[in-house]
Amino acid sequence: MLAELREDVFRANLELNERGVVVYTWGNVSGIDREQGLVVIKPSGVPYEDMTADDMVVVDLENNVVWGDKKPSSDTKTHTTLYKAFPALGGVTHTHSRHAVAWAQARRDIPCLGTTQADYCSGPVPCTAPLTEEEVNRDYETTTAEAIIRRFDGIDPVAVPMVLVAGHGPFAWGKDAAESVRNAVILEEIANMATLTATISNPLKPLEQYVLDYHYERKHGKNAWYGQ
Repeated sequence: MLAELREDVFRANLELNERGVVVYTWGNVSGIDREQGLVVIKPSGVPYEDMTADDMVVVDLENNVVWGDKKPSSDTKTHTTLYKAFPALGGVTHTHSRHAVAWAQARRDIPCLGTTQADYCSGPVPCTAPLTEEEVNRDYETTTAEAIIRRFDGIDPVAVPMVLVAGHGPFAWGKDAAESVRNAVILEEIANMATLTATISNPLKPLEQYVLDYHYERKHGKNAWYGQ
């Protein structure tokens, strides 16, 4: 079932490890087949060096396993809830990458300080509000996604393909699993640069809006001209 998507998600999970943004099993990637309403996701707690494409788990959008003999990622409900809320998403990545987690633990948005961030994100990287005790006890993984969805009220998730969950860590997404990994790696680099900038100059000064807009539009606007 979904052999090509399982292979894509498997390869995306390996890249997450190869790019150095996960330690041990601290991360997961998923991809969705929108026509069938099925999600392929990394199995829970399986080391990257031991995984194969056949270890990927297929679930429906109600989190029922429909293919595979392993348990899906413990973050599965977060992924499926995001897919239901944001129809443009084709892949979702979650990590505990060092600098992005530091900003999440500080409960701070990452302001757009320079053109590197502007090339991939049309503004600050938002941080959610902390979950309440009731939310954690009710359904932690689902309410994590709900906190992200609330934070994106008025924000286009295509233009801002990344978020920090307060006290937890980063999620990123894209048109497919591979792009979601790319955005997760970029988010970690953005967070690293912001951390270094804050050690040199504080308070932080956001990039001028007109420069931000120029850089974002040249890659992602309707008349984008960056690249071949």
